[in-house]
Amino acid sequence: MASYYVNKNQQSNGDHEVHTTGCSWLPQTANRIYLGEFAGCASAVAEAKKHYSQVNGCYYCCEACHTG
Repeated sequence: MASYYVNKNQQSNGDHEVHTTGCSWLPQTANRIYLGEFAGCASAVAEAKKHYSQVNGCYYCCEACHTG
């Protein structure tokens, strides 16, 4: 199980990226929403979609959920 967060700030393409604890690209505390503990990124991305309609997994820490 890992802790997941979604970035409050969108990327230039509109995506709000999902990250795990320890990711080099994890935003500062004020710029992220804690999503919870999940066994994989797919569940974390689904949870993030409750906050934002356009969500993507981080290329570095959630590669299996990164769509490009």
